[in-house]
Formats: sequence, C-alpha cells, structure tokens
Amino acid sequence: MVAVMAWERVGGKVTDQHRDRLAIVYVRQSTRQQVLDHGESTRLQYALVERAVALGWPACRVMVIDDDLGKSATSAVDRAGFQRLVAEITLGHVGLVLGIDMSRLARSGRDWYQLLELCALSGALLADTDGVYDPVEYNDRLLLGLKGTMSEAELHLIKQRMQAGRVNKARRGEPAIALPLGYWRRPSGEVVLDPDEQVQAVVRLIFAKFAEIGTIQGVTRYLVEHGIEIGMRAHSGPDKGEVVWRRPARATLTCLTGK
Repeated sequence: MVAVMAWERVGGKVTDQHRDRLAIVYVRQSTRQQVLDHGESTRLQYALVERAVALGWPACRVMVIDDDLGKSATSAVDRAGFQRLVAEITLGHVGLVLGIDMSRLARSGRDWYQLLELCALSGALLADTDGVYDPVEYNDRLLLGLKGTMSEAELHLIKQRMQAGRVNKARRGEPAIALPLGYWRRPSGEVVLDPDEQVQAVVRLIFAKFAEIGTIQGVTRYLVEHGIEIGMRAHSGPDKGEVVWRRPARATLTCLTGK
C-alpha cells in the first residue's frame, strides 16, 4: 500500500484557477545556528516544491522564498521574505502558499491573521504537511486559527523554558555569559586571559592604541590599515573552542573596551 500525504487527498479544493497563479514555498529557520544544525528540516522545506508539482503546478510556476533563513517569526518587521510573500498575495499573483508547518509562516497572531485575510480576499489556498486549506471555508479557517494560536503559544512556552534555564544557572552561579575577545573560561568556570599569546598581544595592542588615539573608530581604522586581525574563540560549529582570526569590526572593539 502506497502511503499518501494528507494534502494529496484534497478533492476539489485546488482548481485550475489556483494553478493559473503561482505556488509559493516559504522556507524559514529561526536562527543561523538552526540552519547549520538542522539541515534536514531545511531540506524538507525545499522539498515542498515537489508537493506543489504533485498538486498540478508546473515547476516553472513554483516560487521559493527563502530570504528569511535565520530569522525569527515573532514579527514580520525584519522578515523581507514574509513581506515579499504578502506583497505577491495582495497583488493576486498567488494560488497556493506552502510551508512545512504554520509556525514557519508566523508565530505572531497579528501577522498570521493578516495573512489569512489576504489569502481569503485574493482566493489563495494554504498548505502544510497535514493538508490544504481554503481560508474562506469556515472549517478550514477555524483549523488555521487553531494552528496559529498553537504556534504563538509554543513560542511563549519555548521562551519560558529558556528563561527558567537561565534563572537556574544563575542560582547555581553558572550564568552562560558570552565573554569578550581576549578572555577564556576554564572548565571550572573561572574567567582568565586567553591562553593564546598572539590573541593576548592583539588585545594589548588594541588597548594601547585606544589610549593613544582615543576613539574606537580610530583604532578600527589603524587595525584595518595594518592588516591586523582579531583572534576569537568559535562558539559553535566544527571549530568550536578554536581560535578564529577575523577582520576588525567596530562592534567587537566596542564590546571589548566598553566604550
């Protein structure tokens, strides 16, 4: 017996009128670290192109919007991809919006219901791995509303758990505070100067030049002009804990000097 996805049993929801428009696959991960660590989730989202084709869209009429990889869905303000999606729907160019789940599209009730209204007005359908939904139909709209509410509530619970974890660490005297460059945390938790002598030398140079020049901008310019890179410990990835040399940035120097 061949397994059939729920949305492959959609009956007459998808019509030729929908197929005459674009099918848009919206791809999003909340952080850059998730993009690196959760590659399978990203691949599943891109694979929604095949689902659109299975529903009758020519591959050339399937648009992928992945501008928001590494962006949180708590707000649409800084999500260029979501804004682009909304614009395409408003212009009546979209027949189907696909996301691996509703939380990829929005975790804000305001953004979510705005999207539903626009889809209803323009005649666009929405789809996830559970099915295809017409926001004009009462039952589908009710289900989409519940999915949006659950997505927003899930974000609240995630934040609550993270905050509880930080509070417990602080109570044990183990707050996970990122250290400025030039410093290193021993396994015991003690903060000391980075054991790499070259890293130490660059940090001392930065402070010496700051005392001489007096501005972060001037120190940054000096380092760039002399080709001096800053050594910092990688916080994640295959080189985690190793010294990585990077071009000086004003924000990094401000963090180090506190000026």
